[in-house]
Amino acid sequence: MTVKLAILFYSTYGTNHAMAEIAAEAARAAGAEVKVLRIAETAPEAVVNSQDAWKAQVEKSAHIPAATPADMEWADAYLFSTPTRFGGAPSQVRAFIDTLGGQWFTGKLSNKAISAMSSAQNAHGGQEATILSLYTTFCHWGSVIVPPGYTDASIFAAGGNPYGYSHTQGQPLDDKAQAAIAHQATRLVTMAAKLSA
Repeated sequence: MTVKLAILFYSTYGTNHAMAEIAAEAARAAGAEVKVLRIAETAPEAVVNSQDAWKAQVEKSAHIPAATPADMEWADAYLFSTPTRFGGAPSQVRAFIDTLGGQWFTGKLSNKAISAMSSAQNAHGGQEATILSLYTTFCHWGSVIVPPGYTDASIFAAGGNPYGYSHTQGQPLDDKAQAAIAHQATRLVTMAAKLSA
C-alpha cells in the first residue's frame, strides 16, 4: 500500500515552507504519495503587507493548495511544519485545527501516523514547546505520534531534538538540517505503512 502523506505548513518568512519541501522530497523517495499544503493566512492583509518578507512569502506560496478537512481525511499520515509564536503554534495553525472538529468526532484522524517540526527566532525560543503542544492536540485526535527520537545520527548532528526537527531562524538549512528532516519524514512514512498494513 502506498502511504498518502499530507505535509501541512504555515510559514511567515519561508523557513517552514522550505522545511516542508525537504520533507516532501524525502517522503516521495520513500515511496509515499505526498500533498504539500499550506495552512491559510488569517492575518489582516494590511498587516501582512506591512512586512516585505511576509508579503513575499504569501505571494510565493499562493499557488500551493490550502489545507482542508478533506485533505485530512484523504491522508494516511500527517507532518506539520510551523513556526513558534510565544511558545506555541501560531493562530493560523490553531484556526485550521479548529476546523477539524467533525473529522475528530467521527474518528477520521485517529490511528494515523503524525509528526511535527518547528522553528523560532532563537535556539531557546520555544521550538520544543510548540512541537509538544501540537502533540497534545494529536493525542486528542487519537493519532499515532511518530517523533524522530534518537533513531539516526542525523538527529544528533542537527541539534539533537528527539521530538521533531526544529530550526533556528536565520541559520541555513544545511546538509545536517536536511538530513534530519529527511530522516523524520522517512521514519513517518515507514511507520505509517506499518500502521496501514
